Amino acid sequence: MSYSVKTTPKTTVFWLTFLLLPLAAFAQKSVYLEELTTHEVAAMVKNSPSVVIIPVGGTEQNGPHMAIGKHNTRVKVLAGRIAQQLSSQTAVQKINAIVAPVVSYVPEGNIEPPTEHMKWAGTISISEDAFKSMLLSAARSFKQHGFTDIVIVGDSGNYQAQLAQVAATFNKDAKNAPARVHFIGDYYKATQAGYIAALKAKGLNDAEIGTHAGSADTSLLLAIEPAMVKPDKFAEAAKEGRAGGTGGDPRAATAALGQIAAESVVKMSVLAIQKAILK
Repeated sequence: MSYSVKTTPKTTVFWLTFLLLPLAAFAQKSVYLEELTTHEVAAMVKNSPSVVIIPVGGTEQNGPHMAIGKHNTRVKVLAGRIAQQLSSQTAVQKINAIVAPVVSYVPEGNIEPPTEHMKWAGTISISEDAFKSMLLSAARSFKQHGFTDIVIVGDSGNYQAQLAQVAATFNKDAKNAPARVHFIGDYYKATQAGYIAALKAKGLNDAEIGTHAGSADTSLLLAIEPAMVKPDKFAEAAKEGRAGGTGGDPRAATAALGQIAAESVVKMSVLAIQKAILK
């Protein structure tokens, strides 16, 4: 004997709602500050340690084959993964962490006459003083709202020294206690020596790996957001070289190679943040 159930639009909506309720109940809040309400942020600050990660990117040329927003996209995604890992129930010590809006305006060379990346269209540069002042104001804003630990990570090598200076300046002021700023240099270091060694172990040479927009740099963006990479321009980038804004040869770049760096960045940063905050 078989039975049939007559459905109506109302019953369909009921069953869909019923089935989706468990999923909604277990949905996680975003780790990105911009996607939260002020009430959600205030509730988070009540749990100590409350950590906010300030991701620093940059708006600069990346040859003919990569989008100008490379650093901004990479640091947002990777900082999000770091925050998720810190907040994970499986972490050795769960740390509540969210990610602030990406700082996309950074020093990229003199504007007039143009130097460094400012020689190419689309690059945006600000002075080092303005850069450090902006970061200090952001850190002080988070301190005012009750965050105990402000973490700064940077996706480019251009301003690593300035990030360290910002942390030192903030922490030097006794009035900032108990809030502290932690500059996590391991975020950027993870894309350097160890990653370069891994690429060489895969058969790449120094000329391919490069220093800017070469295979190392390009692979990491491919692993994060392939839509921002134009493989059909790899040969052009290699041919033009530094004259076209590329320091290296991107033709050996793959997402799989970039994944090595992405995983290293998250792992090293999480360990460094835990050490800095929980010591």
